[in-house]
Amino acid sequence: MRMPSGSVISAAAIAEYLHSRRRWVRWRERLAGRQYLPARLGDRCSPLYLVAHHLRDAGAARQLSLAIEQDWMGVPKPCRDAYDRTLSQAPTLMVVQLRRRNACGCLGHRHSVVKEAPFAEPHDALGGVEIGEMDLAYKPVETWRALPLSDTAMDAKFSEGSRLEEFHKVQFRLKLLSIILHETNHLVSPQEPEIAIRQRSVSFYHDALAAYVENATSTLSLTIDRSFFRFG
Repeated sequence: MRMPSGSVISAAAIAEYLHSRRRWVRWRERLAGRQYLPARLGDRCSPLYLVAHHLRDAGAARQLSLAIEQDWMGVPKPCRDAYDRTLSQAPTLMVVQLRRRNACGCLGHRHSVVKEAPFAEPHDALGGVEIGEMDLAYKPVETWRALPLSDTAMDAKFSEGSRLEEFHKVQFRLKLLSIILHETNHLVSPQEPEIAIRQRSVSFYHDALAAYVENATSTLSLTIDRSFFRFG
C-alpha cells in the first residue's frame, strides 16, 4: 500500500517497529552488527533517511547523519530550492545502505527494489508508507575530486592546521550529501538524463562548499588562527 504524497513517518515509529520484531531476528541483526540511524533534512518533514550500516562504520554513518540534519541547513537557500520538487515527490522513507566500497567502484546507486531485510516487505507498523532505497560507498568519497579545479582552489585557502582539518570534514559531508540528493533524484525521476541529474548535484556541491569557504574567510580572525590565509 502506498500512502499519499506528503505522508510522514517518525524516527520513533521506525524504532518501535524494529523493536517489535521477533527476538531472534533482532539478535541476529545485533550479532551481525547491523544498525540503523535515522536522519531528516532540517527544514523538511519528509523524506526520512534511514542509514543502514555495520557497527564498524558507525562513524561514517554519523557523518552522513550530520550532513543531512545540519549541513543541509547551512547551504544557500537556492541550493535547497533546486531540490524542492525532488524531495516533495520522494518516498517517505529512504533507506541508505552505507558501504565501505562497491565492487563496481561506483559511489552510489539507486535501487529499483528495496533489499534491506526489515523494509523489503510492507508492514502495518510502518503505516504503509512508500519506501525507497539506495547505496552509498563512503571510502571512495573521501578521495573523490568532484570538481578538481575548484576543489584545489578552495583547499589552497587553508594551510596545515585545525582549519584545514575542519574544511576537509565539511567537504566530505557535503560530498556525501550531494550523492544522497543525486540518487534521490534518480529514484524520483528515473527517466531524467544522467547529465542533468549530475549537473544539479555537482552544482549543489560546488555552491554549498563555496558558501562554507566564504563564511569561514569572513568570520576568521587572522590574529588568532594562523592555519588560514587569504589570497587577493
